[in-house]
Amino acid sequence: MRLRALLDNDALGLGLLGGEDELDRTVRGVMTTDLRDPSRYLSGGELVLTGLAWRRGPEDSEPFVRLLATAQVTALAVGDAELDRVPEDVVAACARHRLPLFSVDASVAFATVTEHVVRQVSGERAGDLATVVERHRRLMAPGHAGEGPDAVLGLLGSDLDLRAWVLSPTGRRIAGDLGDGGAAGGRALGADTAARLAAGALAAARGGRRGPHRIEVGPTVYSVFEVAPADDGTGGAGDAGVADAQGSRLTGWLLAVEADAGEWPPERLDLLRGVTGLVAVERDRRDAARSVRRRMARDVLTMVAEGAPAAEIAARLRVAAPVLGPGLGGTPRWQLVVAAVEWDGAPDAATAQTVLEEALVEPGPRRPARTAVARTGDEAVALLPLPPDEEAGVDAEALVRRVAGPLGAGLGDDGRFTLGLSAPVQSAQALRGALEEARHARRVAAARPGAVSAAGHRELASHVLLLPFVPEDVRRAFTARLLDPLRAYDERHRAELVPTLKAFLDCDGSWTRCAGRLHLHVNTLRYRVGRIEQLTGRDLSRLEDKLDFFLALRMG
Repeated sequence: MRLRALLDNDALGLGLLGGEDELDRTVRGVMTTDLRDPSRYLSGGELVLTGLAWRRGPEDSEPFVRLLATAQVTALAVGDAELDRVPEDVVAACARHRLPLFSVDASVAFATVTEHVVRQVSGERAGDLATVVERHRRLMAPGHAGEGPDAVLGLLGSDLDLRAWVLSPTGRRIAGDLGDGGAAGGRALGADTAARLAAGALAAARGGRRGPHRIEVGPTVYSVFEVAPADDGTGGAGDAGVADAQGSRLTGWLLAVEADAGEWPPERLDLLRGVTGLVAVERDRRDAARSVRRRMARDVLTMVAEGAPAAEIAARLRVAAPVLGPGLGGTPRWQLVVAAVEWDGAPDAATAQTVLEEALVEPGPRRPARTAVARTGDEAVALLPLPPDEEAGVDAEALVRRVAGPLGAGLGDDGRFTLGLSAPVQSAQALRGALEEARHARRVAAARPGAVSAAGHRELASHVLLLPFVPEDVRRAFTARLLDPLRAYDERHRAELVPTLKAFLDCDGSWTRCAGRLHLHVNTLRYRVGRIEQLTGRDLSRLEDKLDFFLALRMG
């Protein structure tokens, strides 16, 4: 806004004392101060309001005004509530530095002037940004390259002083703070904070609350807007089947801003919702770009399922490798990951496909996509290329740790996301066995508690493979017979026999190691183990009884 507009508003009680030729200057902010040196708090373009408390004598005016001029403020406004008129030394100093000077009538509070300036400047900024957002919307429409969500986040930072990020439902940072010092400068958004924001937003959406969602992380308040994918016919969101409200919670992106949107005027809320629409275009474009990789995965997996000759599968993998594993070099190893999403027991393969694609994205700024996921029946299957010398592949426990918090919040009590991972394989001949291995591991994961669970190929070679397939009533009876007496005793006496038993078995029956882990005297540990044996009728020196207790703890 222009200085002239302030002067023309009679309600502000401003009188011009100098600088008539400078009234076309732009006001970009307002600051009230009586500091002798306020320059550290000035960024330029402000209307500075002062009551002259800094002025002890005429000699103070020149250095004060010089500091304002050096900071490139737009104008100075002096309240005359304490004085009959603005001192001549102030008027002269402003004239020397060509700084427009106003008087503020004693009947007008500085707060009135401040509120008016802030309201006008914010409205103009919002209007300017809305124009820029519209331009970017056209640029990012299908058929144009666009500049991606980072460009819009940069505008939010520079034009509205809003730090913003685009997050996935797993808490991965898609845009903003990707190694560039932050979307709007300052500290970057930590991975833990991003995961908490995603979890909070998904939990709120699951509860039926409409965004933006207010989430506090420590002393900082964030507002998270939902970026729901739209079915635009590109084969992106529509192909993923996210029209279902439950699935859309886990497949849409999130726009997080460091601000309390509950305090915003409707115009700014509308603006941010417009930004989410712009981000949704980019989200749908990226989803559509996955169609090539999805088709490649489907073709390979169909050949595997139909028993095609290994030579034909190998030829198809050679064609797919440069697309699915850019930059890997050589002949990649392959790992298969099978996933399922269920809502109250009903499978949702479309959501499983999109969620698995996101869950397998490697953490880090702008990592290349190296995942191809196809739907096969009620499951989604990922064909994951690995560097030729990598033998470990994706770790099931690490994968669950990374995504369980946000996804668990979105799934709630009525949804489940389960994964099974095969061992990496080198040859096309081994893919069929890897697929069966991953499917079997997913069934093991599905037998475990929790909204998000995974099992890897290593677990198929241990007792864990057998436990999920023991009938539930048999498991309950076996566990109750061994552990219920201990639990009842612990509840009555606060004796901690069950934790002691677990620690004793973890330490392979070593009295010294177990006592050290529990911070107990060895005699106290021997008393507790004796009480366990007395209550259960078992002997913890016998391998068979140790094994029974071990299995009961794993099943309980």
